Amino acid sequence: QAQLVESGGGLVQTGGSLRLSCAASGRTFSSYAMGWFRQAPGKERQFVAAISWSGGTPYYTDSVKGRFTISRDNAKNSVYLQMNSLKPEDTAVYYCAAREGGSFSYALSQWDYWGQGTQVTVSS
Repeated sequence: QAQLVESGGGLVQTGGSLRLSCAASGRTFSSYAMGWFRQAPGKERQFVAAISWSGGTPYYTDSVKGRFTISRDNAKNSVYLQMNSLKPEDTAVYYCAAREGGSFSYALSQWDYWGQGTQVTVSS
C-alpha cells in the first residue's frame, strides 16, 4: 500500500521559515511527479508546487514564487518544500501528492496518491 506522510508543519511568525517533508513508502516514487498542495479554511485545495520525476524545472503557483522551493531525493523516496518569508495567507493544511508518469498537472484529479496533510499557521 503506497503511503505519503508529511511532516514539518507548525506555527511560525510572519517572515519566518518552515521546511516540509514528505516521506513515501510502499513503492518507489522515483518515476512519479511529486507535488505540494494546500487548503485554507473554507477554500478549495490548490496547487502550490511540483517537481518532475527527474527533478527538473519545478513549477510554482505565482503567490509562492521566489519564496518556496521544492526539491526531491529519490534515494530517500522523499520530497521537500522549503518555505521562506512566510505570510499569514500561507496558512493552510499542506498536502503532498504523487502522480504516476512523472509529468506535472495542476488538476487535483490527476494526482494518484495523497498524504494526510500537515498544518502550517503563520501568525501576523
